[in-house]
Amino acid sequence: MELPVLPEFTPEQRKGLLFVLCAAMAFGLFYFFLAHGQSALATPASLPIVAVESKPSIQPSAKPSITPKVVVDIAGKVIKPGVYSLPLGSRAIDAIKAAGGAWKGVDLTDINLAHILDDGEQIIVGPLPPAMAAQSKSKISTQKSNGIVHINSATLAQLDTLPGIGPVMAARIIDYRKKNGHFLTIADLQKVSGMGAAKYEAIKSLVRL
Repeated sequence: MELPVLPEFTPEQRKGLLFVLCAAMAFGLFYFFLAHGQSALATPASLPIVAVESKPSIQPSAKPSITPKVVVDIAGKVIKPGVYSLPLGSRAIDAIKAAGGAWKGVDLTDINLAHILDDGEQIIVGPLPPAMAAQSKSKISTQKSNGIVHINSATLAQLDTLPGIGPVMAARIIDYRKKNGHFLTIADLQKVSGMGAAKYEAIKSLVRL
């Protein structure tokens, strides 16, 4: 039996056939690696989500701040005379307001309304009724015997108890205090009009700021 005779290919046909075979092999390899690559990149199993309960943080309770106080006695012609506790740094006008305010028409010019209150201080508003006036005179007499007058808070009547200080000079001291504020030193009394060296020497040991 005779075998079929294979056709002979020209050089161009051989080159074309070789190109087709190479292309088929390249496509097969590409498809092979593509299929294996996708299987390797499989999506991992999702892990269960565990909810963590957050506990509220406990803040330390703030300690209440304590405001310093001064206790003052408001007497005289005010609506509600008495003893009042006021914040440290309060002024005479604050004390009078705390007592309901002065009576209508009462003259407050002998009080330094901007005066910063001291603990235990007494403020007398206006001329006192007879009963209170007698008590006030008793207090002034005691103060005179003790020889101490606080020039930054004293009333006209209290300043008048000092030797050589009459109502006129007492009014000048109060007027100076209203215009210039507190006396910073005892020697500042010499800045008051009419306060001579002899008068100052007579009272300087009897006064305090």
